[in-house]
Amino acid sequence: MTENAAPRRRRADAQRNVDALLEAAKRVFATSGVDAPAKEITDLAGVGVGTLYRHFPQRAELVAAVLQREIDVLADAGPALSAEHRPGDALRKWLLRYTALVGTKRGLATALHSGDPAFDALPGYFMARMEPVLAALLGAAATAGAVRADVSAKDLLHAVALLCQPVRGEDLEFNQRMVAVLADGLSPRV
Repeated sequence: MTENAAPRRRRADAQRNVDALLEAAKRVFATSGVDAPAKEITDLAGVGVGTLYRHFPQRAELVAAVLQREIDVLADAGPALSAEHRPGDALRKWLLRYTALVGTKRGLATALHSGDPAFDALPGYFMARMEPVLAALLGAAATAGAVRADVSAKDLLHAVALLCQPVRGEDLEFNQRMVAVLADGLSPRV
């Protein structure tokens, strides 16, 4: 294939298999971590192990694909939430979705920092997709007087990620309560 040639489109059945694998991997990673057995993922997806390895020969490629898909879903949710809710509410709802993304990816931080080249582009991709979405939500909420204007999207992305670090004996609900406290702290100063 030449550099300028468009990538080949997957057949519809192959795309369904990839979609099923990504959804199953997302669910399995949330409960069993990123090192869960391949068979657990393929059983949930309703495909064979060979299908998994045909599309994702290395575990890191599957992890990266799941994360990229989740990043895209969350980034796409920003404008939809803005259209459906008042600016402050849209921001809060998006932050809780971001918390769910970060808080349910057990072992993901370790995998991302493993030095595996499959993950090299993900931090840049994450920031390129998330920062503008969150900046728009923050800007709209600040303009509406719902939040203070001295917090950047980058600050908030990092703060929520830090609040989602695993705490022994706690689960996603704990992370969401802590992010709700952070969101309350975004209220304008009186």
